[in-house]
Amino acid sequence: MADHCNGSSQSSESFVNIPPIKFTKLFIDGNFVDSVSGKTFEAIDPRTGEAITRVSEGDKEDVDLAVKAARFAFDNGPWPRLSGSERGRILMKFADLIEQNIEELATLEAINGGKLFSLCKFMEVPGPAMTLRYYAGAADKIYGTVLKLSKGLQGYTLREPIGVVGAILPWNFPTSMFFIKAAPALAAGCTMVVKPAEQTPLSALYYAHLAKLAGIPDGVLNVVNGFGETAGAAISSHMDIDKVSFTGSTEVGRKIMMAAAASNLKPVSLELGGKSPLLIFDDADGEICVASSRIYVQEGIYDKIVNKLIEKANAWVVGDPFDPQVNQGPQVSVICMFQTQVILY
Repeated sequence: MADHCNGSSQSSESFVNIPPIKFTKLFIDGNFVDSVSGKTFEAIDPRTGEAITRVSEGDKEDVDLAVKAARFAFDNGPWPRLSGSERGRILMKFADLIEQNIEELATLEAINGGKLFSLCKFMEVPGPAMTLRYYAGAADKIYGTVLKLSKGLQGYTLREPIGVVGAILPWNFPTSMFFIKAAPALAAGCTMVVKPAEQTPLSALYYAHLAKLAGIPDGVLNVVNGFGETAGAAISSHMDIDKVSFTGSTEVGRKIMMAAAASNLKPVSLELGGKSPLLIFDDADGEICVASSRIYVQEGIYDKIVNKLIEKANAWVVGDPFDPQVNQGPQVSVICMFQTQVILY
């Protein structure tokens, strides 16, 4: 634990029973497999900086295998050809399985990502399950529009799945970002290759296991652990991936756009970093942003706001995310909230 972290130093085993890590390999074509190279890397417990386990390290050859499986599943498999209601039924079962395994999934998120176990259990895992249910309900409501044209003609639009989707996830919201990307793509009938962040790969592998249990066919959802400069770059530049969705830094977003343009001009969806300003006026009764790095405060309440922020920061207990008395686990993105700049205007 870093020196600035306060709170209990007890082992988390006294707070919650941490189960063994079950899934550490790549998930390709419905099976957990070693990487082609045989390489592995450490999944780190941010509470201690020590390894939880080792996971398979995928690179270009593994991405090629995953894309091949996803392409075959899209071109020849049942998933895009099922009715929307049937895909929705399977995705609903997927959501059921998530909810049945919340305790274990929340533990994975806490031990691998450093977030509060209670937050993961009551929000960060159940919330994405609800996202999955939303898109499961939308799966049989994908339809186009009939258009009145000139000269007595009529036209129509037809919505079809785009194909193989490459999803590259950030480390700070592993479950949320997995399903924000996967739920709509799967509901539409797409197949996927997902690369979780190298810092937090464990929950994505568990979701791949649950997807198979739910009845999602082999090859539809593939998970390749690895690093951005290898596995991520291979996804961005792959000629047989039809779309890339990335959440992360602006710098990497630029590289992904260039790789997509230099390959097959695949469309790219980017959610990149920003300065997330928060404005507070003297009539405010409450507001929140995910991670405000700048707070602009109206002059008449500046001192009041600064004092309240100091009071809150001093009372904030940082420590073991499994300790119910702790307010914040050793997760860098939220610890940095205490470096927020407060600006008078």
